Amino acid sequence: MFCQWCGSEPEEGGSDFTADRHSERNMLEEAAQMTNRTAVQVFSLTGFSVTYNYRGLFFCLTLLCGCLTVTANLTLIFTIIVDSSLHKPMYIFLCALCVNGLYGTSAFYPKFALDLLSDVHEISYGGCLLQVFIIYSSAATDYSILVFMAYDRYMAVCRPLHYHSMMSPRRTTVLLCLSWLVPFCCLAMVVTLTSRLDLCGSTIDKLYCENWSIVKLACGSTEVNSITGLIVVFFYIGHTVCIASSYARLVRFSLRSRECRKKFMQTCLPHLLCLFCVTATLVFDIMYTRYGSVSMPQHLRNFMAIQFVIITPAVNPIIYGLNLTKIRSKIKGYICL
Repeated sequence: MFCQWCGSEPEEGGSDFTADRHSERNMLEEAAQMTNRTAVQVFSLTGFSVTYNYRGLFFCLTLLCGCLTVTANLTLIFTIIVDSSLHKPMYIFLCALCVNGLYGTSAFYPKFALDLLSDVHEISYGGCLLQVFIIYSSAATDYSILVFMAYDRYMAVCRPLHYHSMMSPRRTTVLLCLSWLVPFCCLAMVVTLTSRLDLCGSTIDKLYCENWSIVKLACGSTEVNSITGLIVVFFYIGHTVCIASSYARLVRFSLRSRECRKKFMQTCLPHLLCLFCVTATLVFDIMYTRYGSVSMPQHLRNFMAIQFVIITPAVNPIIYGLNLTKIRSKIKGYICL
């Protein structure tokens, strides 16, 4: 009887004790997980850790590059708006491209410049999502505008008799609205899905907020975010295919005469250069963000990250301003006044 009691009661009590310990441990883990999920109010940007000793130099370069970008874009916008002879679809789309460049840089340069001079490199949760939305909706809008510019050049060069009917002011306005509305809807969907994730971390290894860097901090499954992101990427890869097919026809058509070749070089070549610039920097950013090695030096990772948000807005107006004869002559006229 005593042995029975000794063999059964402690075992049952030990089982209850073990179950209580497991239950208590699970409760503590759940509490810690819930704390991590609700505590992410601010993100830390760790990319600035290697800029401390050179932040004065980087700030001056940032200020110079930002002023150059703003000045170049505003110059083209002012020239196109003021001169009535430039109120044509191609120049209207170019003006929209410059406005979009200013819109995209507004989410990067002010915050980046302040962080260079600050000892604390943080951004609020809402501010981070807003930065993601603006930067990547700007990149998507670039693609949309470039698609419609390719369509405009195709109609002007290959079907000049139908150009004015196909590119009427009303249709140009509709295309311009779509070039902003569709990217905004796509990025709103992406950012909304990201905002619903439960996060277990608050460190972003970059100089600015980026969607995939936030998604990687999620506690649970991110399959929906990954699939949605890939759909958006392939949607804009389709834009590139449309532009490439349009210009393949333009190249074949331009080989027919010397005049067509000259027209292609003056109006279409800048467009192709802008397309290459946008595509190269965006693809590089996506591939680096998703598959980049953590073992790379931080300063090299920073350089790879910022070229996407710096090069395209600065280069686009310069390419068009130097290559389009009509715009170049108008700018020279305003400068000489």
